[in-house]
Amino acid sequence: MRPNSKIGFDDRLVALIAVPLIALLIPIIFFGLRFQRPPYFTWNAFLPAFIVTVVVWVGNRYIMIWARSRYSAFSKVRKRLMIQSLLMLAFTLLANNVLGNLLEGICGLRGERVPGLTTSDIVFRSNTAALFFTVTVVAIYESIYFMSELRKSVEEKERLKRGSLDAQLEALRTQVNPHFLFNNLNTLSSVITDDPKLAVEFVQQLSTVYRHVLEVKDEQSILLQDELDVLKAYAFLLQTRFGNNLDVTINVPEEKLKTRIVPLSLQILMENAIKHNIVSSEKPLKVEVFAHDGKLLVSNNLQKKNQVNESTGIGLDNIRNRYKLLGNEQVEVMEDDLSFTVAIPLMEN
Repeated sequence: MRPNSKIGFDDRLVALIAVPLIALLIPIIFFGLRFQRPPYFTWNAFLPAFIVTVVVWVGNRYIMIWARSRYSAFSKVRKRLMIQSLLMLAFTLLANNVLGNLLEGICGLRGERVPGLTTSDIVFRSNTAALFFTVTVVAIYESIYFMSELRKSVEEKERLKRGSLDAQLEALRTQVNPHFLFNNLNTLSSVITDDPKLAVEFVQQLSTVYRHVLEVKDEQSILLQDELDVLKAYAFLLQTRFGNNLDVTINVPEEKLKTRIVPLSLQILMENAIKHNIVSSEKPLKVEVFAHDGKLLVSNNLQKKNQVNESTGIGLDNIRNRYKLLGNEQVEVMEDDLSFTVAIPLMEN
């Protein structure tokens, strides 16, 4: 038997030890055979028990693997255990009785081998022994499997937490990197003499973006209203830089503003749209943010650049992982020849 991920551990050594041990214990415990006095324990008693135990063990093992593959979701555990138990019960009784009858004539385990017991007694004790050890072994397997799945779940949670923290820290680093700062300072220098009032507002919006990054870096979710407020500030910086070449439209109903999303997600999606698409007077970029069917959609017309700027490490995978950490619906990505759209779940308080 090769190790299988649906078993939860490498059970080959367990099988090598447990199968002979069970075959040894069944004649002693359930049929009263002894080594030092009658009725004597002989190879003719051990061999049938060993053969039946091997067949029952291997068959039930594959039933467990099939059931765990077929009903892998946690929500289907009860259904899996019910179906698995019925199949294993039927298989154990069938294998034990069919093999018992076949081996009776070959090894002579029945009536004459156990004085004082009728054939009905032997059949009853044989089936009881098979069921008892099957239930015991399955309980051990299920306990180890659940412990293994629990460990994997805990490790996955920790991995996602680390990924979420890395994403938030990387977002902070991205916003203060020299390239981002240079672009904004360069934009500011171009408007400060021509339009001082615009320059003052630009500095205020830039401060809003930085302050938001610092405030939410440790949060798992924030109000959509707060995220949209910062998105507007971020869009203001970009529109001041690109002018009419960039059009950002935000249309979200008021009743959705109290829902929650993961922080910095809209800013990341806006940044990706700018990074991966041409923004020019010949090809203006239009970004739309709107709510639909319980999700917030960020969509832009698709006009990919031939060469994409160096990645900052912030992207859809980070947003997906943070939503996965919260146990909510998945982030959806839709792309065709004309547009690119990301739908992120809106969470209720």
